[in-house]
This record gives sequence, structure tokens and C-alpha cells, in this order.
Amino acid sequence: MQNNLGLFLTKRALLNPNTEAVVDISSGRRQTYAELNERTNRVSNGLTDRGVAAGDRVATLLMNGPEFVETFFGTAKAGGVIVALNWRLVADELSFILTDSGATTLVFGTAFNEIVADLQGRGTDGTQVTNWIHVGDAADRPEFAAGYEDMVAAGSTDEPEIITSGDDLLFIMYTSGTTGLPKGVMHSHNTTLWSCVTGNVTADTRYNDNYLICLPLFHVGALNPLLSIFHLGGTATIMAEFDPTKIWEVFRDEKITVTLAVPAMLQFMLLTYDKETHDHSSLRWCMSGAAPVPVSLIETYAAMGIEIHQVYGLTETCGPACLISPEDAVARAGSTGKAFFHTDVRVIDDDGNDAGADVPGQVIVRGPHIMLGYWNRPEATTESIVDGWLHTGDVAVMDADGFVYIQDRIKDMIISGGENVYPAEIENVISGMEGVTEVGVIGIPSEKWGESPMAVVVKSDEALTDKDVLEYCDGKLAKFKMPKHVEFTDTIPRNPTGKILKRVLRDQYEGMSTP
Repeated sequence: MQNNLGLFLTKRALLNPNTEAVVDISSGRRQTYAELNERTNRVSNGLTDRGVAAGDRVATLLMNGPEFVETFFGTAKAGGVIVALNWRLVADELSFILTDSGATTLVFGTAFNEIVADLQGRGTDGTQVTNWIHVGDAADRPEFAAGYEDMVAAGSTDEPEIITSGDDLLFIMYTSGTTGLPKGVMHSHNTTLWSCVTGNVTADTRYNDNYLICLPLFHVGALNPLLSIFHLGGTATIMAEFDPTKIWEVFRDEKITVTLAVPAMLQFMLLTYDKETHDHSSLRWCMSGAAPVPVSLIETYAAMGIEIHQVYGLTETCGPACLISPEDAVARAGSTGKAFFHTDVRVIDDDGNDAGADVPGQVIVRGPHIMLGYWNRPEATTESIVDGWLHTGDVAVMDADGFVYIQDRIKDMIISGGENVYPAEIENVISGMEGVTEVGVIGIPSEKWGESPMAVVVKSDEALTDKDVLEYCDGKLAKFKMPKHVEFTDTIPRNPTGKILKRVLRDQYEGMSTP
């Protein structure tokens, strides 16, 4: 069998045609593997009919739902490369990613008509897209776009000829870098398959499990579970977006067995939990990552009868790096566990040697699921992957038993509500503002989001206010990247080469927080 990820559905449709593959909470649609595979074939053949060829990039700007699933697998079968766009980004950010990736097709939902019209109106200065495909009612379709359902209706149900597999590129997922510009992480059919394999033989996921996907599918934290549950033959129940009240009803009504939620989501869920009406008896465990999970949160959920399994992973690893096992989840609360089954993890010192038990060092990861590299950025790839080991830039300690505890982020990344926010990107925006001499951005604790960006500004215009800075950022940055607080200072601490000393800056503003 060729290793094309699209064949996950082909094989499941053969083995388990009547098993539910997707349950969409928003629309109420339910698709068996046979039904999902048939529509995926129609999408694949429809894309081919519209000129998509092997290696062509197909971008999506879609909320979670069946159309995202069909487009992902349909593009894979057609030999294309998926570029799943973060729908929280503003037009300038999306334009950069579309241009950088060279995407020529964009599948988008009605909710994004306005921003897509902006992109389309920029012509070749904004994107290379020539194939605009609209998901939604015909009455809401922009004049320049074709209809998704029209493409599906016209597409053949025949299995497409598989023209890419193995080491061929499958998807590019953009993640911001310390330079402030997003980098496209490249994964092949092989690296993606191995991420599913190492995940399924490590985590307590099973045939016929019902996995609730409530993170956005443009994140590897949602995409990997989706692919993995199809690989196992289970059901993916999908929420368009996270709702801390609705999720308890979904647990009960759909008999969810496993899910993944970042710590901020788990905090929100506690606020809406009603032990008298919320039945979560089918839920075996919930995976949580993107930021260290507070021990108190793990213990609170344990008292409710829900195990929280802390996971550590990256876009560059297609998800997996470390995972706590069920038997250690409570006893080792605070640890992200050990390396996945087909994964190697080390903690090294500045000389590249193992740091030793309980000594902080950089986490490096190796395995067949490590990215191919960064799209069009060979130097960044060479810096990140050395002798087959991915250097994560994250600091952790490993105890004598091999359990990993994530400590800090070398790259100064801020994780706000599960979203990666890079200070350099915000600094680049604010530094372009008239009246600003210098700016440094750090993360401060947030009751709501776990962590939020704060801008420390040196101003040349005394009339400049924090409100002015925030208004300047509005529209230039996605909402989750917006600084939540602005402080003014006389100097920004820097080292002799001019790099901002973020640790010193954090020490200066220790104790600062935001709701």
C-alpha cells in the first residue's frame, strides 16, 4: 500500500464502511467512513479538474468542520500540499503566508468573506491564488469564487490515482519564529504517518474511541489527533470552536472517551461545570499541553474523576515529543512524562552533552516524525536540526527516572490561551510607530489566558499613551497577539550586541499581571 495519508480514508471505508468517522456538532452532520471517503474523492477529483497538480499548495481558511476534513484528505489524494491558515490572523499576516507558500488555491468559509475579498482585491501583490473556492450558501458566495458544493457535486467518486506518497510533501504549517516572521514547517506523508504511529502506540487511544476535537484544526494539536483517530478506526467529534459550556453537553451526548484541551481551556471548563447535570462518565482522560499544566489543575480534575495526561510537542515534531502515562498522570503531576514510543528525547547542556538528572538544559528530539525542515529557509533548518536532532529551544529538566519537566522557553515565546505568541513580531509592529524609540515585549501572568503579552516602551513623544499604542496595534496583529498592557520606561536593557535582555526585563516587572 502506498503511504499517502489520503488512503487512511480509503482503507477505513473498505474495513469499516459503516463506522462513524465524523460527527459535526455545529451542523449535526454525521458521516460514516464510506460517506466521508466518497465526498473526499469528489473533492480530490474536483481539485484536479480545477488544475491542482502534484505539489501545488492548497490553502484553507475554514472553521473546524467536515469541509476541512474533506479538503485535507482530498488534497492529499490529489497530490497537493495543504496550507491550513490560522483564521485568527489579520489580512497582512495571511497575505504573507499565502505569498510565502506560493498557494494557488484557497478554500474558505463564509465567515471569512470580508478578509478574503481584501486578499483577492490586492491581486498578485497580495497572493498568487487564482482558484478561490467558497464553502457556504450560494447566496453568500463572492462573485470571484466557485462553490465548494458545486465542485463536490461535479467531482467523480472514483478513487484518484495516487501520485504522491512517502517523503513527498503533505502539508506546510506556519509557526512564528523569533525573527517575527512566520516559518512554514514542512511535513511529508511519512513524517505524518509516523506521528500517528508513535502517538497511537504511546497514548491510551483505542479502536472505536470517540475523540473530541475542540482545538482549531490549523494547529498540530488538533490535526494530529484527527489523523491518529482515523488511523485507529475511531470517531472524530468536531466542535467548530471551543465552548466551555457546550463541551460538557458534548461529553454526555456523544459519549466522548478522549479529548485534548490546553490549560486555559481546562480552567474555563471548571467555571461552567455542574456535577449534578454534567455526565462525563465515558471520558477516560484528557490530554493537555501547549503550556505546563499546573499541578493544582491536574489534582482538581483528578478529584472529578478525569485524568489529565500532560503532553509536550511541537509543530516541528508533527505533535509528539513527550507524554505522561496513565499510571503516572497523578503520581507524577507536573511532569510531561517520557518520550513517545518511536521518539527519542534528551536534555542537553550548552556543550551538547546530556545535562544530567535534574539539571536544566535544552530539549532535543529525534524520530521519524521530525519535520523535513522550514519552507524556503534552509539556514533556519540547519540551525534547528543537527545530526538528526531537533533543537527545540525549550528548557527542561529530566529526573533520574527519565521523566521530563518543562521549565522555560529559550526563545522567549509567550503562550496565551494555547496560542504561540512571539515577542519579536509585536516588537516589529510597535517599533514602526511614530513616537516610539525602543520596545521590548515579555509575557506576564494572566488569570484568563495563562500568559499575555506586555509591551515595555521607550517613547520620544511625551504625549504618547498606552491607549495610543494599543490602538496602533489593532488591525496589525491578530487579537491573541495584541499586548494586554503597556508600560513606559527610560531604557530597555540590552547586551553588548544589542539584544534585549528579556530575563532582566521580566525581573524588572516581576509581579505584574493582567486579568
